[in-house]
Amino acid sequence: MKPVLTRGRLTATLALCFAGAVIVCILSPLIGIESVDGGRQLTLLDLGAVVEGIFGDKTVDSQLFVLARLPRVLAGAVVGAGLAAAGCVFQALLRNPLAAPFTLGVSSGASLAALLAIRLGLDHTAMGSSAIGMSALAGAAITIFVVWRIAHVGSELAPATLLLAGVIIALLCGAASMLVQYTATFSESYRFVRWMMGGLEWIQYGPLVRAAVPTAVGLLVLLTLSRNLNAMSAGGDAAASVGVDATRTTTIGFFAASMVVGAGISVAGPVGFVGLIVPHILRGLIGPDHRALLPACMFVGAGFVVACDTVARLVLAPAQLPVGIVTALLGGPFFLYLIVREKTRARLWGG
Repeated sequence: MKPVLTRGRLTATLALCFAGAVIVCILSPLIGIESVDGGRQLTLLDLGAVVEGIFGDKTVDSQLFVLARLPRVLAGAVVGAGLAAAGCVFQALLRNPLAAPFTLGVSSGASLAALLAIRLGLDHTAMGSSAIGMSALAGAAITIFVVWRIAHVGSELAPATLLLAGVIIALLCGAASMLVQYTATFSESYRFVRWMMGGLEWIQYGPLVRAAVPTAVGLLVLLTLSRNLNAMSAGGDAAASVGVDATRTTTIGFFAASMVVGAGISVAGPVGFVGLIVPHILRGLIGPDHRALLPACMFVGAGFVVACDTVARLVLAPAQLPVGIVTALLGGPFFLYLIVREKTRARLWGG
């Protein structure tokens, strides 16, 4: 049995998660790889030169930090925080440990819209590369509305129906994506595959801000639902017995979490496993109380994606892996290990 969540334990838990995320985000942009005598070694940017270049004459280290690594770290933090928090909320609302952005169709809808933008050459218009991100965000929004309309029967919104609608839409969008790829040229197909892997290379501040604003708004909305999510995890009837409007909470939570996911995909592509593995790990460590679990997922998710992107940037330098490959390679085996170790889902899900 998990200990009672006191104010002191809540503060200590969130402070530890926040400190870990901050440390990762500070160290990540300073670490690099350079070739030395035919080999490679880790290097650190000169922090003094970085500060001097920011506030005075520009230096090589400051340019590398500000233009290349800092926006990449900030984007990773935004994407990781959003995906982890959204996964946590989806699992609570639907009472399903496998609920995630991919199973609810949001990622598939955003991906289909992005592939269509590439196929139609929208990134060669006046909007430039932003067209792909904006299309992904629009695709996520359309998918959210369609899934919600299908699942909403009268005044009721059944979690099981919402999950089923999401899975069906995800399958349809996946089939449509394959059709788009089948009609594409070789160069377009390469870009399709590369985008579907998820990546944070060449992130610019404009797209980052466009993703950060809806992510911040969505996360704030989700945090206000943390108490209601505790009741929702026990079921709609149990939530109603303590005065929680299950339909209203599910609708608000679904739309806010989906908006956060769409914003993340618009800047990084579909980065998998974050919304599935981070909530499970933290639920097993700190318990199922969403007053602590939800903000902890935000902080740990941010640090997790930044750390994974740092590995992706360094492991094959100067070539770079897409961060989605790293999250899958790390998240999949660890999740399987977690299941085998616990033997049963109840110890992870029930607290």
